[in-house]
Amino acid sequence: MSHLRIFGHYIHTPYLMMAAAEAVIVAGAAYLGHFLRYQEFPGLWQHFIPASSFALIVIVSMLAMGVYESRIREGYSGMMLRTGVAIFLLGSLATAVLSYASQVLFMSRGALLLSAGSAFVLIAVWRWLAFALVDDDALKKRVVVLGTGHRALKIASRMRRKSDQRAFTMLGFLPTHPQESNLVSDYGAQVLRPNLGLVDFCREYQVDEIVVAVDERRRGEGGGGLPLNDLIECRLSGVNVCDVQQFVERESCKVDVDLLRPGWLAFADGFVMRTRHRILKRMFDLAASALILLFTWPVMLLTAVAIRLESRGPVIYRQERVGMNGRPFELMKFRSMIHAPDAEDTATWTRQNDPRVTRVGAFIRKTRLDELPQLFNVLRGDMSFVGPRPERPVFVAELSEKIPFYEQRHRVKPGITGWAQLCYPYGASVQDAKEKLQYDLYYLKNHSLLLDLIILLQTVEVVLVGEGAR
Repeated sequence: MSHLRIFGHYIHTPYLMMAAAEAVIVAGAAYLGHFLRYQEFPGLWQHFIPASSFALIVIVSMLAMGVYESRIREGYSGMMLRTGVAIFLLGSLATAVLSYASQVLFMSRGALLLSAGSAFVLIAVWRWLAFALVDDDALKKRVVVLGTGHRALKIASRMRRKSDQRAFTMLGFLPTHPQESNLVSDYGAQVLRPNLGLVDFCREYQVDEIVVAVDERRRGEGGGGLPLNDLIECRLSGVNVCDVQQFVERESCKVDVDLLRPGWLAFADGFVMRTRHRILKRMFDLAASALILLFTWPVMLLTAVAIRLESRGPVIYRQERVGMNGRPFELMKFRSMIHAPDAEDTATWTRQNDPRVTRVGAFIRKTRLDELPQLFNVLRGDMSFVGPRPERPVFVAELSEKIPFYEQRHRVKPGITGWAQLCYPYGASVQDAKEKLQYDLYYLKNHSLLLDLIILLQTVEVVLVGEGAR
């Protein structure tokens, strides 16, 4: 199985297996660090809690730094660079704080430093051996797409690169009849025309999954359409069969609005936020906001002074945005642009390298410090930590007319950070808004406290590495 679905969110099984193995390695490194420091091994159970807590903190730190996803984007060296930051900066710092806060979790500075170094070396060797000896394709599903028309084009155009095929190997596209539109070839997709029936083809080529991407599902007079009997026989033979919408959602973690059929919202699973979830989410928002304000108020004070010294105008920028259920509220940010009162009512998309952005503004945008005043919006209940990005009313009105399902993003509170902000770069057009909506719909469909935690952890990577910020 290449995926596990936990609380609605799809997680790649190989990543979970690697994280579990590395948790054991890091825990072992904690024992090794103690031995290197004191020339004696601690008792197994005596050192179990400190070693386990160190392993948990390091694994969470690596998740926050996007370590496991980074191998796809940056290769082994990029993965290890992020691992070093996670172990030596985030993991060791957090462990040191806990060590002095609780005697049960105590690790001396020398033992902690040696444990961190041992963990980095052991993980580097383990990954090198694992990547050299284990064939990545052996862990992936073998997938064939049934269809070569418009719906199949969504897969051919978006998932043709090997880096897009993280959990599957694409064998090719099967037309359902000779007259079917062949649109996928324009993107270099392999169109298969075997002299076998669908059942025999799946058996001979060891197909694990069939993705149904047929434009017309009903069987027509020419014998085209959906080969329902063959699909049933494949399913009963152990081959998974899924719809193209489900496949795109699972592999790209977004809901493709172009693939949605009438009545999808009425019958799709998810989209339900229970009362218990709302209460827990609100409690977390209040506690986290107060805690972050406690630690960041000196940074906020310095930011305010820098803004005031560089340019005239208010330090805090206030602007009307659309919140939950379409209710407007006043969003607060540190001002990052030159103060132009006459232009404040003119709604324009923010441009890359916008000349209106000040030098201080460019820095606080890059580091996300301009977002800190939104903690007060969270305390007031206008926003949550995690949710769709709030937009101005004029943009909402325009985008709701041009993009289907756009208003559905207002079913939850807007957030300081969110799934769309992490998965898609800053957008400044209707097309960008449509792309980001697809990630917002995924969040709405699969929202849970686990997904909120994943988003918050990956936001750490954005702040430290600067990805996605403008």
